[in-house]
Amino acid sequence: MDIDRLIEEAGFFEGVSPESKRILAQVCLPAEYRRKAAIFFEGTPGDAMFLLVRGRIRLHKTSPDGHDIVIKVIKPGEVFAEIILFEEKHYPVTAVALTPVLVLKLLRRDLLGLLGRQDFRNDFITMLLRKQRYLAERIRELTSQDVEERLRGFLREQYGECEIITPEINKKQLAAAVGATPETLSRLLQNLRRAKQLVWRGKTIRTTRDFWLG
Repeated sequence: MDIDRLIEEAGFFEGVSPESKRILAQVCLPAEYRRKAAIFFEGTPGDAMFLLVRGRIRLHKTSPDGHDIVIKVIKPGEVFAEIILFEEKHYPVTAVALTPVLVLKLLRRDLLGLLGRQDFRNDFITMLLRKQRYLAERIRELTSQDVEERLRGFLREQYGECEIITPEINKKQLAAAVGATPETLSRLLQNLRRAKQLVWRGKTIRTTRDFWLG
């Protein structure tokens, strides 16, 4: 496995110096998980952050009434659980593999050691600030956009404006990912089908240009 190449291609590490990427690659530990396997659970001690190489991972929190609230669906090239390095000693969410996945695991003790290097620390802080801006935008979307806008944004982020999409998640999981109930998403899909903008048949979503134009 070419870990250096995976680090180089990961969007999270864009702009990081070649030396910092090389150092990161030296401490990465590859790990594979089967579909539906938990990478970690909410509230358990956090010992690592992760880079997703292949597959899709869902991050969710459990509400007091027992329902799962999807925080994000992680796609290849993204980093998750980095919060345990600074703010949390326990994982604040549960991470579950939606498909068979391959991750690179970066142990907390190794990363804390690397943060003693000023050049690496500066690069890493830049990465975290970029991630925080994304999360702030995600919160804004969930609170200000309607379900159709959130669906369009989710599909665009995960797959691009493709005519044919083969999602790794089912409709119930997609509803949770866009902050909607399954019933609300089902009604939306029916409306989009009648408008000839989007059709979800079997494992394939077909879209038209009108859907992406909104």
